[in-house]
Amino acid sequence: MKLPSGSATTALAPANPWALVPPLGNLDAYISATNRLPLLTLEEEQAAARSLRENNDLDAAGRLVLSHLRLVVSISRQYLGYGLPHGDLIQEGNVGLMKAVKRFDPDQGVRLVSYAMHWIKAEIHEYILKNWRMVKVATTKAQRKLFFNLRSMKQGFKADAEDADTHRNTLSEREIDQMASQLNVKREEVMEMETRMSGGDVLLDPAPSDDSEQAFGPIAYLADAAHEPTAMIESRQRDALASDGIATALIGLDERSRRIVEERWLNVNDDGSGGMTLHELAAEYGVSAERIRQIEVAAMKKMKKSLAEYA
Repeated sequence: MKLPSGSATTALAPANPWALVPPLGNLDAYISATNRLPLLTLEEEQAAARSLRENNDLDAAGRLVLSHLRLVVSISRQYLGYGLPHGDLIQEGNVGLMKAVKRFDPDQGVRLVSYAMHWIKAEIHEYILKNWRMVKVATTKAQRKLFFNLRSMKQGFKADAEDADTHRNTLSEREIDQMASQLNVKREEVMEMETRMSGGDVLLDPAPSDDSEQAFGPIAYLADAAHEPTAMIESRQRDALASDGIATALIGLDERSRRIVEERWLNVNDDGSGGMTLHELAAEYGVSAERIRQIEVAAMKKMKKSLAEYA
């Protein structure tokens, strides 16, 4: 790989700058090597960017990427507090750097270092959001902004605190209002993100345990039984039987049997009152209460058979 002729750094640059990058497996050696890679002057950077755009020059792209690897290392250090491997952060940042190099326009009047910072941070942010927890904690733009500002702002609040509550983990009402105002979001969103970040991943299914057979996990109380497919089908069937099914079964009865069933079972108030007793129906039809009961039992058997056929 050759640098453009006439460059002030040509004599200092190795014939193959890639040779300075050590093999995989040694992060410290890699970081040390990126600091020894030659930087490009403004003229060299613009020449390489134009060569890439006009001629698809991969050697020019390589020079642009190599000269900014130290920038990725510097930015990635800002995200070490999230507990993710530094090497992975650098790797994702390098992906962002390559995207920036591909889209860089040298005629816009800015250096690549300024343009690439956005792409490097964007890739690192996406990696953190996908891997910080099993469940993604931030999806909207406001939530992403909150996620990456909440920790630093909380540390600032703690540093300014002079009372005995300096080491608390929760936010006060004043701090919530201040954070919402600075980030231009609702205070409810600040409180929700604080809750998400302070909690951890919880298994929905219960962990196996020999101590108790009654152990259960969140899935036991988070499941929405009302919308479970089988329950929904059964509910629709019950509704159909309670309306059309019963109406069809009543049509199959004679007039006296139908009225006895309606008065005994259907004309009942929510509190259980209403309807006629066996003796009241017996007096109306001029028969014994036992006879009314027999007619009722026969009618109910006939309706049960009709409902089974309807279902």
